[in-house]
Amino acid sequence: MKTCTCLFLFCSTLLWAQPSLHNQKHDELLVTNAMVVVGVGTPAEGPYDIHIKGGKIHAIATAKGNSRENNSYPEGVQQLDANGAYVLPGFINMHAHTMYQRAGIDMAQPYQHYLWLASGITTVRDLGSDTAVTLKQKQQSDQHAIIAPRMFVYPGIWGNHHAKDLKQKIAGYKKQGADGLKFGMMDQQTFAAASKLAKQYQLPVANHVGVEDMNAWDNIKAATRSIEHWYGIPDAALNGVQNFPPDMNYSNELHRFRYAGRLWREADYDKLQGVLQGMAEAGVAWNPTLVIYEASRDLQRAISSPWFKDYLHPGLEKFFQPSADSHGSFFWGWTTTDEVFWKNNYQLWFQALREFADQGGLITTGEDAGYIYQLFGFAYLRELQLQQEAGFHPLEVLKHATVNSAKVLGQGDNLGQIRIGYTADLVIVNGNPMADLSVLWPRNIQPLTGDDSTGGIIWTIKEGVPYHAPTMLKAVRDMVRQSRKEHKINYLVETK
Repeated sequence: MKTCTCLFLFCSTLLWAQPSLHNQKHDELLVTNAMVVVGVGTPAEGPYDIHIKGGKIHAIATAKGNSRENNSYPEGVQQLDANGAYVLPGFINMHAHTMYQRAGIDMAQPYQHYLWLASGITTVRDLGSDTAVTLKQKQQSDQHAIIAPRMFVYPGIWGNHHAKDLKQKIAGYKKQGADGLKFGMMDQQTFAAASKLAKQYQLPVANHVGVEDMNAWDNIKAATRSIEHWYGIPDAALNGVQNFPPDMNYSNELHRFRYAGRLWREADYDKLQGVLQGMAEAGVAWNPTLVIYEASRDLQRAISSPWFKDYLHPGLEKFFQPSADSHGSFFWGWTTTDEVFWKNNYQLWFQALREFADQGGLITTGEDAGYIYQLFGFAYLRELQLQQEAGFHPLEVLKHATVNSAKVLGQGDNLGQIRIGYTADLVIVNGNPMADLSVLWPRNIQPLTGDDSTGGIIWTIKEGVPYHAPTMLKAVRDMVRQSRKEHKINYLVETK
């Protein structure tokens, strides 16, 4: 880290040219000529200058140019000229998994961290990874000892447990410094006991509901912080139980995901409205992770993602291949009929999300990448597009990704907005995301209607420290090439 020592002139770095500010910490930083999207759903404003001091947004003022005599900023302040680019609050990934290997192949952690930051993600809520390792990385990130988003660590508790074991687990996680808990696949009795203990230890809960005897109504009663994905919501609106076939085996993931694609159509509409209203009134947020199921409705799109060529780690590539041994790799018997059901499933899911928001419910944004052909960071950006497809204006989508997610983290007064006094988490984009969310993709992943003169997140600033996205993406490409060489794996072709 180094501090700018200019005394009588500004140290000026153009947005597009020199990446010299990458990972450089300065006491003060001035982002000039920025079109600012605050994050609350209001349109862009500017151009403004954003004065960052001590990692916080110190001042926001109408841009006055770069010469010393035309503004009142202190001499020697390091500048980053946004040059009219759009500046957004840092994105918050509410469903992240920190991973260290896949399919027996080691995956160096900078690979994942760089992809997140290069995609504008300054904060992740890690759900259920290795607690000790992730807590250590959280501390290192907070100290800027590693290049990584800040982390909120939610250890996972899965399945059914005795009350004594639950208390020991939850008390232990609290002592270790966990920020919350992830519950999954619990029966009604276990969930009620675990929720009571979580409240006692002041640990908010993110719940991955399964096909159990508990559903969204149990989360409403317990005031769960967020429901992940969507299991439990349509389940709570069924007339009886889902119409499973006689040979249904929930442990067979092909069965599980196949019939998940038929669930929304069986929900009673009037009952569903009651469930959505109950969630909204109880403050139970919904983190839908639309992207993680997209392969179910369009497998060909998923397996041919344009970013795989340069950025897909060989461990992930092997893990994604259809196999009963890898969670989410269930496509060995996938059919056109399955895709058709899932296409219809998405339309009903989209409608429920809009109705939930209309009732005042909080929708957040997460990716759940590392599974089902979804790659870190890229999956998050695709989630934004899917939320627009669900019917939300891009400004609403960005609010879900920033303001709403910060509220659910309990950080609504600190993160998620470009406001004076807030943490200086910013995303600087070469293009207007309100006109086209695809401008967030890296510049080497051009949309069909793209223009090479625009596109790409150029800088991600976390707590006042700028990270140059092209620099991090190049490092990821190098990591991927090296790992493929070491393991004799070429993209989509394994060398025998």
